[in-house]
Parts: sequence; C-alpha cells; structure tokens
Amino acid sequence: MRIATFDTELYAKGPGQMLAAINKRAPQVMNVARRIAANRPDVILVLGIDLDAERHGIHALANLIGAEGHDLPHRIVAGSNRGLASGGDLDDDGRTDGPGDNQGFARFRGQNGMAILSRYPLAGAITDHSGLLWNAMPGDGATVLPQAARAVQRLASNGFWQVPISLPWGDKLTLLTLDASPPVFDGPEDRNGLRNADEVRFWRLVLDGAIAPPPDGPFVILGNANLDPRKGEGRREAIEALLEDPRLTDPLPQNDKGGLDTVNWPSPGPGPMRVDYVLPSRDLLVVASGQDTPDERPKPGERATRHRLVWVDVTWP
Repeated sequence: MRIATFDTELYAKGPGQMLAAINKRAPQVMNVARRIAANRPDVILVLGIDLDAERHGIHALANLIGAEGHDLPHRIVAGSNRGLASGGDLDDDGRTDGPGDNQGFARFRGQNGMAILSRYPLAGAITDHSGLLWNAMPGDGATVLPQAARAVQRLASNGFWQVPISLPWGDKLTLLTLDASPPVFDGPEDRNGLRNADEVRFWRLVLDGAIAPPPDGPFVILGNANLDPRKGEGRREAIEALLEDPRLTDPLPQNDKGGLDTVNWPSPGPGPMRVDYVLPSRDLLVVASGQDTPDERPKPGERATRHRLVWVDVTWP
C-alpha cells in the first residue's frame, strides 16, 4: 500500500481562483495532477489547496488526477483553521480582522487548506482535533501569547485529523495529519517557533494518551512539519523527538540526488530542507520509500510547488 503527502502550493490569492485554474487546465495544476497520477498513491494527503464550502475545488482536482490515469474516488475533508476568524487580536497589532488574527494564517476562509484523496473509503467517523486550544497543550508554549489571546488561539494552524481508512483485505489504517506553522515570521518572542514545536509534538502526546485516546491499530503520521531536524530555524528538538519515537518508523525517503531534502526554498530563502514526512507505526512493514523527481527546469509557469511528493510503501506483518 502506498501512502503519500504532497504540498502542492496551489492555493490562490482569492476565493474560487484555484477552481478556475483547475477548470482552465492551468500548467501548474496539470503539473500537480500528473505528478500525483504518476506516483499512484493509494492514499495521499494533499496540502496547499483552497477549500470552498461545497468542496468543488478538491473534487475537480481529484477528477483531473483521474483523467491522468489514477482514480482516487474518496475525497476526505474535516476542519481547517486557515482563515477561521478568532474574534481577537492574535498577533497583537491593534486590530482583529487581519490574516494574522485568524486561527490559521490565511487571507480568506479555506485558503491553503488540505484534503485526503483515497482509493479506499472511511472505516468510521473522523476524529477532528483542530479545535484544541494551544493553551490546553501540556507545557508553557502558549504563554508567549497575550493573555486575551490564550483563551481563543487554537493550536493547529491547519488541522489535526484522525482519519480511519477501510482496506479491502479487512484491516484499518488511521491517518494522522500534520501541517504546522512555519517557525519564522515573528520576533524575538519566537511565537511561531513555539507554536510549530507544539504542533509537531501534538501526535506524540496523543499516542501517550495525554490529550486524547490514541488510534486503534496501525497508523501513519503524514504531512508538512515545516521543520528540518538538521538545519534552518525552528526548535529542531521537536522533530528529532518525533523521528526518534520508538512507536514510529522513519523510512528516510531519498530524492533523486540521494538526499532527504523534500523542498527547496531558493535564496533569499533557507534553501533545500526536509520538512515533508510519512511516518508509519512500527507495526507496519516498510517495503520502499522515496520522493518524486519533478522537472528541475520546467517551462515558465509550469511549476506549481517547490515541494516534492513523498511516498512510503507499507505492508501488514
């Protein structure tokens, strides 16, 4: 079974623009659809997409992937904090209606959201932890916030979903989603760095039973941690602890250059980094892993994302 994550960066500047780009078969959209179809995941967490109320955008994208030869009939979406108004001044700039005052940074509701595309249906109800307040996390990370913000600021910048997938041979696999805040764009208080670290350690606390009941049976943590264990800004000890957790396997998926970097943010950005992860539970057997190999020199306007698609093949013991 192939499990994948892909930060497409297809999100647009305004509502409906991503759907319009899909309907026009824009080069960036075709790039994403072809890459997903070529890698043939059984389930994939698609990040960096815009979500409209009727889910027209994600259905249109999935249909386009199907037209490229890989059918993913089950489209799964739960709560997202991107663009969700908090009603407070979360970034302490004297106003309450800016993108930084939303529960997750976004210029409109649903911008830069996520969805799961799957060959297989749900095995039951989704457990959505997206409403958990940051202040409810063990530790003192949320104390960096102004007092009033602590009562409303959620931890997840996007969403924490616990998604059970029913497999045709009778087993169940639970997907645990991750799309953490970038640990930058703040000041010496390190608000974003602290939030990122707590988002990255969230699922470990769930596995401990400290926040919510852990998943029953095999699971996979997957998504964008926005954190590299070896370089860049951020509290790297958070991702190091996740990768070293004895309940997980780090398959170390390599790119075509033999490295682990999954994204390249060119200068003045931080450069190549490993931020995208697929981490199966230890009771799954890892058969293979890797990253897709996008065109390093695409035609103008064809590259949709700086990220690589990351995949892991697993089987049951």
